[in-house]
Amino acid sequence: MKRTITLFACTAYALASLWLPQKAAFAEQAAPPPGNARPVQVFDDCQGAHWCPQMVVVPAGSFIMGSPSTEPGRDEKGNEEPQHKVTLKSFALGRYDVTRAEFAVYVQETGRKPVGNCWVDDALSNWVRDPDANWDHPGYKAGENDPIVCVSWEDAKAYTVWLSQKTGKAYRLQSEAEYEYAARAGTTAATYWGDTMGSGNANCAGCGSKWDNRNPSPVGSFAPNAFGLYDMAGNVGQWVEDCAMHSYIGAPADGSAVTHGNCLVRRMRGGAWTHDAQQHDLRSAERESGNITDRGSNLGFRVARDLARDM
Repeated sequence: MKRTITLFACTAYALASLWLPQKAAFAEQAAPPPGNARPVQVFDDCQGAHWCPQMVVVPAGSFIMGSPSTEPGRDEKGNEEPQHKVTLKSFALGRYDVTRAEFAVYVQETGRKPVGNCWVDDALSNWVRDPDANWDHPGYKAGENDPIVCVSWEDAKAYTVWLSQKTGKAYRLQSEAEYEYAARAGTTAATYWGDTMGSGNANCAGCGSKWDNRNPSPVGSFAPNAFGLYDMAGNVGQWVEDCAMHSYIGAPADGSAVTHGNCLVRRMRGGAWTHDAQQHDLRSAERESGNITDRGSNLGFRVARDLARDM
């Protein structure tokens, strides 16, 4: 069974100390980029000062969203169908998930307080809500270059508002379609490295890394996909903008987010360190959802923003 967060009501803010911002030092890439990689354009909006995420220019293009009926591990309740064509303009997406160091700058400048009751994996491998676990203390020893976790969809949205104000650029959460297009990076297999999980491609339960089913890995610990994006599968799940809808019937064809339906529940993509390789939980088409106030030690986010022109 997947050990992932479920739907629960909002919890009250709890007072806790804030950590100080530190300069992010991204982990060395574990393997070279795949052979189908295209030239990658990386930029940031803080002139290399390390307090904002590095961004990758994702090229314009089209892809088939969803999974075919023959894909092992696909949702059999219609969650990943019907397959449909989506055409997207070029946009920018975080090279990595937002890190603890980056989030710490936001926390220090806004005074936002950590919230407890984050879902964690206990010593008996049960998924439980810990009243003391929060983004500052997620229940394991975390470094500045680890992805931020124990953040709700509301926390992630608040961060994008702050980042937009600080940089003068319009940051936001990625849409589901943007996530899947960027994760696939031109591939049609179950994952961006192939149809089998293999070993050493990601951090999950059974993925063959030293972090498997223990805790998140530092961002950039595995090879990127062909678009130059890291950790698009495994490590921590990614909140996206979309309101939850059961299927893709009526889904936008331009890559925009679904903004109707149950908007108190939002989509999460990408799988996590707790997800099972044997159950194909890291597939590019895999979809999950959670209440906008849910927090989990396997759940973070990355940021997106529109570009002034296609690149």
